[in-house]
Formats: sequence, C-alpha cells, structure tokens
Amino acid sequence: MKSVAILKTLGVALCLSVACSASYAQDESASAPAATTAAPATSAKKADRKLGYTVRKALSKTQGLDVSKLNVRSHGGAVTLTGTVPDQGQIDKAGEVAKGVPGVTSVSNKLTVRVEQ
Repeated sequence: MKSVAILKTLGVALCLSVACSASYAQDESASAPAATTAAPATSAKKADRKLGYTVRKALSKTQGLDVSKLNVRSHGGAVTLTGTVPDQGQIDKAGEVAKGVPGVTSVSNKLTVRVEQ
C-alpha cells in the first residue's frame, strides 16, 4: 500500500515538473520579441542622453553664457533648451551653439530672461 502511494506521489511530482518546464519555455519564447524591441528603445534613449550631454558640454564651454539655470533635453536629434538666463543675448547665443553641435537636427529654444530682484 505504501509503495502505491509513493508511486502516485512521484507521478504527480513528475507531471507538475514537466508542466512547469513547458510553460516556462513558452513564456521565454513569447517574451523574446519584446526583448528585441526593447533593445532599440534603450539604444535610442542612450543616444538621446549622449546628445543632450554633448550639447550641455558645448554650452558650458561657451564664453559669456550662464548655464547654471539652463536645462537640455534631446529626443531623436531634436534639442529643447529650457530655463532662465540673465539677458536676451544669451538666449540667442545658446540657440546658435546648440544648432552647431553634430547630431542636432532642430533646436526648440524655450529659454527666458531671468528677472533679478
């Protein structure tokens, strides 16, 4: 009697093991296309971050430009400048410098003049 119960238990354990392995294999194959589509999105984000960093670096090296309250965002080559600068001349200069960075396709200059109190 004990041997029959042990064999039934082993049979059930074997069936569960096979069923779990099969569903795990299906889950991996189903998620494979998602993994391949996530890789380009990750590389695009990395490229955007790198371009934003390059523009920020170029702006910070520009003489006579206060970048302390200036933000740079990029997406697919399009760069957006936001924040405040002390005068209008710096807004124009920041836009020109950003346009001159390799990889920048367009610049949206949303900088404003900071009001000193």
